[in-house]
Amino acid sequence: MLPTLVGAFFLATSATAQVPSKPLRVSGVYPHLATFNEGWPKTESIKGGFGQGFENGIGAITPWAGKLWIVTYSPHEPKGSADKLYSIDEDLNLIIHPESIGGTPANRMIHKESHQLITSNYFIDDKGNVRVIPFSKMEGRMTANARHLKDPANMVYFYDMEGKVYEVNVNTLAVNKLFEKPVPGWHGKGAYTSQGLLVIANNGEDDVFKLTKDMLKAGDLPKSPDEKGVLAAWDGKTWKIIERKQFTDVTGPGGIYGAPNDKSPLWSIGWDKRSVILKLLDGGEWYTYRLPKAAHTYDGIGGWYTEWPRIREVGNGKMLMDMHGMMYDFPKTFSRSNSAGISPLNTHLRYIPDFCNWNNQLVIATDETTVLQNPLAGRSQSNLWFGQFADLKTWGAPTGWGGPWENDDVKANVSSDAFLINGFDQKVLHLKADKSVSLTLQIDRKGNNNWKDYKTIKLGANAYQYFIFPADFKATWIRFKTNADCKATAFIHFSGKPQVRQETLFKALASITDKDVIQANIIRPANFNKNLQVLNTNSNKYSEIDEHLIVATNTADSTNQMLRLGMFKKGYSIDDASIIVKDKTGTFRLPKGSAEYENMAYRDRREIESERFMLNISGTFYEVGRESGFIALRPITTHNKKIVDFCTWRGLLVLSGTKKEAGPDGNYFGNQANGLWYGGVDDLWKMGKAVGEGGVWKNTIVKAKEPSLPYLMTGYDQKKVAITADKDVDITLEVDFDLTGFHQYKTFSVKAGQTINYEFPKGFSAHWVRGISNKDCSATILFRYF
Repeated sequence: MLPTLVGAFFLATSATAQVPSKPLRVSGVYPHLATFNEGWPKTESIKGGFGQGFENGIGAITPWAGKLWIVTYSPHEPKGSADKLYSIDEDLNLIIHPESIGGTPANRMIHKESHQLITSNYFIDDKGNVRVIPFSKMEGRMTANARHLKDPANMVYFYDMEGKVYEVNVNTLAVNKLFEKPVPGWHGKGAYTSQGLLVIANNGEDDVFKLTKDMLKAGDLPKSPDEKGVLAAWDGKTWKIIERKQFTDVTGPGGIYGAPNDKSPLWSIGWDKRSVILKLLDGGEWYTYRLPKAAHTYDGIGGWYTEWPRIREVGNGKMLMDMHGMMYDFPKTFSRSNSAGISPLNTHLRYIPDFCNWNNQLVIATDETTVLQNPLAGRSQSNLWFGQFADLKTWGAPTGWGGPWENDDVKANVSSDAFLINGFDQKVLHLKADKSVSLTLQIDRKGNNNWKDYKTIKLGANAYQYFIFPADFKATWIRFKTNADCKATAFIHFSGKPQVRQETLFKALASITDKDVIQANIIRPANFNKNLQVLNTNSNKYSEIDEHLIVATNTADSTNQMLRLGMFKKGYSIDDASIIVKDKTGTFRLPKGSAEYENMAYRDRREIESERFMLNISGTFYEVGRESGFIALRPITTHNKKIVDFCTWRGLLVLSGTKKEAGPDGNYFGNQANGLWYGGVDDLWKMGKAVGEGGVWKNTIVKAKEPSLPYLMTGYDQKKVAITADKDVDITLEVDFDLTGFHQYKTFSVKAGQTINYEFPKGFSAHWVRGISNKDCSATILFRYF
């Protein structure tokens, strides 16, 4: 059976438009390369559930035999699905291979001795011929491969998401199951061999998979809330638990080819409630380093909000690390004696399972539009992004937070784990201890494990303090120690330089101040085909857009469907002080934008990347995790545009709300009935930094010692506050910097009728801020972020 060729390009005309003679590319995305779940039932909507068609992630991409090979997945399909094995040739033709068996794969390895690419259950030789192990012989959601400990020339390991470990003969494809479930945790992720060990990782601890201790070869059920997931090692005889935390990738400087030699270092990335964790196996010893998180949307006990963060070579000798929404330049030389070179590149919105270098381009795979909890999307789909390494720095500035201690038991004169501090623009350290101690900051300037004392700070018992690092501060790693046993917190917020607003990129979008009629369209990826459905709310004119971003012909009128599913529902409230949002994590206040937003109908919430959604409220976009909720949201950009609707489709971010007179400019496509802006989701950072005004009270009757609702602070550059009251009162601002509770920041003595204006120090940041008065009064606390 021959492969199926889809997406070939030719010149043709129709009554509506002309098809381009070469592939269309918009913001690094080729719409015709989008992948879909071919087994999706195409019904209008399905409530809840998971399985075939509910998600379409691109699990692994690998250059091999002159093509780029791709496997896609549906969620939780260990016995196969209608998902496909694809390849892309140099002419950007997308080829579906008839050997496809689907499933939920994300593994990829190149076996050097037999000259084969192994991905999912496929073995692909250097001429592109495909062999496959059926799920009847090797069931599982294949997540990683590793070189064999005893016979690497002829055997490889397969690791599955439920925890199974197989060995397979690369020549005969004979399968032998070694272990059903050797270690605790769930949602398997990475596997790698080096220094005589097979190391595996998983990042979940959930009731979906019921464990009993007798099932395991090592480890136990969790003994504390901090025990989730596992990093474990097998020497061919005995399993050993390395750490009971949530871990994902396991790799080394040899990448998908395997360790260059038996002494090569091994790396694994994971996380806990405090920060990202980077584990290093060097010379038979394990070491721990920590890095900040850029987003909380990846957190979760099940591990399923964190697809396959990777450390991988991307050409020109460079390696790229992606973890918790932040990308880093990662050195191949990373070891205990040389830990220098890790440098943050960006924070991003794309949900990224894999990336590689192909045809002199960086290629990034996504897990994008799903129908998991998203009735506004008719069909799950994802695509690839093509660009250069330098393009990554045009996405979100490196921002984030984390630390080695979060109300942890600390022993006197025992240093914390090393925490990355290199490459961030502004840094503020938040500190607290339960008793009076002296805390010493130690730094490793060059990443050579040569630590020097930098500064000692005296902490009072339960007294919050912060320290802003000077602009000229330089070091690779920082760590902390106290002179007495205590419970302590050391947590850093990093702020980056926001991207400069690129107005020309978004010139087709109408400004909130524009008075002319705009192209106001409801948009939705269709469930019955692969088009984008468009309904103009001014004229009720329905149309569909195809992969060439032109109007599709011979489509049925689905106006009624669009009206049923797509009408706008307001999901927030507003008062004189600010925007108010509420979910299971609490009730919170956000800054206001232009008052004109309350006079227009628009969509304020929608999923655009798998299992995380965007708020579009009062001219600002925010990212929110499905489980982490509003308490952990982060602002992305203040656009001040009349964005009526938004979605992802064929790997493109699509925005509705264009000017009536807009014309083709590389991002605008369509006519006055269906004109839309198309780009990449990480183009949003180029709309400029987040700004806004609002507060917790505005001429509000306040009860003594009753705190206000929390008001968002993280993600904003420059910050001022104005405080007034109708009587002499003390008003205290409190901050929550790690989502665990509030701490006293500063108390202001306010005279009746007078206004105190205060500007926060440059570099200061926390997640939330709130106010408390020591007396009953009428008070105002208004913040301006600019």
